[in-house]
Amino acid sequence: MKLSEIYKSTVPILSFEVFPPKPEVPLENVMGLIGNLKEYSPSFISVTYGAGGSSRDRTIEIASRIKREHGVESVAHLTCVGQTRSEMDRILADLKENGISNILALRGDPPRNQPDFDFLRGEFKYASDLIEYIRQKGNFGIAAAAYAEGHRGCRYIDKDWENLKRKVDCGVDVLITQLFYDNRLFYHFRDTVRKMGVKVPIVPGIMPIFNSRQIRRILSLCGASMPPDVLIMLDKYGESDQDMYRAGVEYAIHQIQDLMSEGVDGVHLEIMNKPELAEDVLKGLPRV
Repeated sequence: MKLSEIYKSTVPILSFEVFPPKPEVPLENVMGLIGNLKEYSPSFISVTYGAGGSSRDRTIEIASRIKREHGVESVAHLTCVGQTRSEMDRILADLKENGISNILALRGDPPRNQPDFDFLRGEFKYASDLIEYIRQKGNFGIAAAAYAEGHRGCRYIDKDWENLKRKVDCGVDVLITQLFYDNRLFYHFRDTVRKMGVKVPIVPGIMPIFNSRQIRRILSLCGASMPPDVLIMLDKYGESDQDMYRAGVEYAIHQIQDLMSEGVDGVHLEIMNKPELAEDVLKGLPRV
């Protein structure tokens, strides 16, 4: 089922994000995780894509098996960093051959061994270029990333929102946000881009806080801010992984409850391949 059909639902959509394991780790580890997530009847599960396409084959295989073996719709992340059009044609053909109907189209991060990588020298400079190409080339559902606080690579937030509108105009079916911990920023973002003419569903991406060290690292990489409540929580429980986990789950439950009360189109849970994190958050919520 295409994303455009999935988000015709009158109730909020639940979805998950998983990532391919390292090359030395068997794929069966993540497929076991999928079996656990299936119990919550997600509308789809997305599979991330390594920097510079480093996990492409595993992304495609996992996304294909999610749909084929578990009967759950999948969304394969796809980046355009360093790709030529002929290479992209092969990837899109591979996705189609593996029964994958939906793509989360991203510009992506540079290859890890190329810190001075120049995005502007590639055939696909921006995510909008990739989205437009996919729309022309294949019958895929297309999701794109959104940034409630603005993309860290864009100096001015109003310019970032203009870029987002351009992506949508190129053929996006749904927007999924980067993680955030202050719902007020999401509401401001959502209301602003709605006034700009963005009509597609806007789905908050939620990553429950489960470890203070890891979440500080993730936030430093993506540029999302920490509201006072989160800073207090990290200071209070940061020395105890167990206490931090419980506090993070409780924060995620309250955050999602607030979002649902404001009529969001769905919730995309980024659970860092931890099925217990999904279980503990969802059991604290009414049925999503």
